[in-house]
Amino acid sequence: MTNPAHAPDLRAASAAFVIHGRYVAGAPHGSGHINDTYAVQFDQAGVRVRYLLQRINHRIFKDVPGLMENIRRVCEHSQTRVSSGSGPADSRRSLVLVPTRDGQACHRDDTGSWWRCFLFIEGARTHDVIESPAQAREGARAFGAFQALLADLPGKRLHETIPQFHHTRRRFDVLRAAIDADPRNRAARARAEIGFALGQERIVDVLLDLQARGEIPERVTHNDTKLNNVMIDDRTGEGLCVVDLDTVMPGLALYDFGDMVRSATNAAAEDDPDPARVQARLPVFAALVEGYLATAGAFLNAAERAHLVFSGRLITYEIGIRFLTDFLEGDVYFKTRHPEHNLDRARNQFALVHSLEAQQAVMESMVQRHPLP
Repeated sequence: MTNPAHAPDLRAASAAFVIHGRYVAGAPHGSGHINDTYAVQFDQAGVRVRYLLQRINHRIFKDVPGLMENIRRVCEHSQTRVSSGSGPADSRRSLVLVPTRDGQACHRDDTGSWWRCFLFIEGARTHDVIESPAQAREGARAFGAFQALLADLPGKRLHETIPQFHHTRRRFDVLRAAIDADPRNRAARARAEIGFALGQERIVDVLLDLQARGEIPERVTHNDTKLNNVMIDDRTGEGLCVVDLDTVMPGLALYDFGDMVRSATNAAAEDDPDPARVQARLPVFAALVEGYLATAGAFLNAAERAHLVFSGRLITYEIGIRFLTDFLEGDVYFKTRHPEHNLDRARNQFALVHSLEAQQAVMESMVQRHPLP
């Protein structure tokens, strides 16, 4: 989170948006790695109403207007689909973007910072660590429904907010360049992790080659499907709404499912420094398959279904090499809390790759239990 000594003026930032009432308070909210997120409260006729205010990291997202055009289109389409009867009539099932006072999707302040605002979804929350297979099932169901909801998104192709975001070959080549350059003299502290990462080169092109041959289609995907990007209803436990739409753009459905496997099945937290505590939980994987295929199974083709298990291993490996690259480059992308944080994350992800590979046959049998629609 932002250093309190340099905290932004949330009252001033909020004033740029169409928010009625009197500003009451604001505070940091959530645990995201990239943007600065705040919950702000307004008094509206004696009722406290909350909004989610975010300062967008424009160092990571170079084209903020393009990013926000994507989000505006996705939010408007989702709201239309939900309200038209294609899904349950619940206003919490789609993010609602609050426009600026001049009708734009975002605001740029006098310091050059970019801001956006959403209605706050009450009575639901995200979970950094999946506590039960039921939560995993609901999260996967929500992400599958999100992909299905956007299958008929009209208009031109969405902007690539981070070009080649899940392009594993590119991520591998960037890692290799970071190893060769070693700008912070950190490679010696990561010899084992570097050796493992380079030894996995055989898997980096599998999905890319399938896409190039036309066997796997491009879709509108979330591209960051950690289960903490799904709002879970506090009362019912139902997955309500997919959030954090910065990386919604063209992609592969398998990237989304793979990142769910990576983030949900791990028995340890993503940055747990002890690889011995890392293990892919089979009951959670079974729940992910059940939930995802319940909402996405109707549009997935045979090649996509056949690579669901592999996608978990690939995306876990890819995120591991991203953490390792950031460690070698000096922690310039992900927020860190200590000097070894990104190295701990990389070591953790590589341990999960081992666990997923060891349990591959069992996981394949779990997918095969679900018949084609």
